Amino acid sequence: MLRRFVAGLAAVVLVAEAALLVLVHLVLGRTTANQSMSIAGSDPELMSTATYVMGAGIGAFLLLCAVLLAVAAVRDLPPGRFARVVLVVAAVVHGLLGTLSVGLSGWTVFAALMLVLCLLVLSLILYAAPAADASDGPPQAPPAPRGEVRPTSP
Repeated sequence: MLRRFVAGLAAVVLVAEAALLVLVHLVLGRTTANQSMSIAGSDPELMSTATYVMGAGIGAFLLLCAVLLAVAAVRDLPPGRFARVVLVVAAVVHGLLGTLSVGLSGWTVFAALMLVLCLLVLSLILYAAPAADASDGPPQAPPAPRGEVRPTSP
């Protein structure tokens, strides 16, 4: 029950993050398109288009992560190999962006990124396969009673 809740909450948070980042990139792209100067000879139109493309790419990636988590929550099954790789990449990116955001954007952005990181890692851990138990292996012969001699060769 907890893992379904965490995966669903992580999916909702990732959708909100995707919408926010796409909006930020739209504003940055519009601002870049409206400027009349170039940065180190770069074309403002090219920079604006690159900003739009980057926003769309980030939004699509986060939506993919949200869909994978939502599917895991609805089915209550662990994500497959591809989904795990995508979610681990998202967790690593959030960790790296969190460390960079402390100096650039402040502690509030850091806390938000760490919240998403915690949700991603927790959903991966809660859906992890249980550890192999010793009873899962092939059946073992019962131990020899004390004092009894057992042959060493067949």
